[in-house]
Amino acid sequence: MRKTLIVAALAVLCLGAAAKASFAQGKIGIIDSQQVLEKSAEGKKVIARLQETEKKNAGAVTALDDQIRQIQTKLNTQRLTLTDEAAVQLQADLERKTTERKRVAEDAVAGMQELSQRLFLKLQSELMPIVQALGKEKDLDVIFDVQKSGAIYWNPAADVTEDIIKRYDASKAAEK
Repeated sequence: MRKTLIVAALAVLCLGAAAKASFAQGKIGIIDSQQVLEKSAEGKKVIARLQETEKKNAGAVTALDDQIRQIQTKLNTQRLTLTDEAAVQLQADLERKTTERKRVAEDAVAGMQELSQRLFLKLQSELMPIVQALGKEKDLDVIFDVQKSGAIYWNPAADVTEDIIKRYDASKAAEK
């Protein structure tokens, strides 16, 4: 029984060492998803669309800020000459515009989050088959995303980002 335990323990140690050695010899690829987003044609379209939406939302909030400022100015400068009814009406308008501004700003933030999530998920779903194909082609065991893995060093030869960008742009061009 003792011999069996010793043989089993040695077998486990040998298997562990063999697994460790095979992983050490594994091939690893690195991708920088931020670069893919910034440099690929489709990524640039996503960024432009998000910036356009952000600008539009900011314009709507700014317009409401201007309207609020005008009402406040009118209330402050004409307070003594306004009738009580007119002052109450202006105060109600001010509160209504302030509430509207708050809602528009909240809707803008929620809309931007939803849009960016939807666009990034679409981009990711289009990239995954390309990343997988490149991994198989280059016989890589694993591909890490530098933006998500927390990697602090990698051999530049392991970086497949440019290959991914080229293939992604080519696949989108082929669709057209």
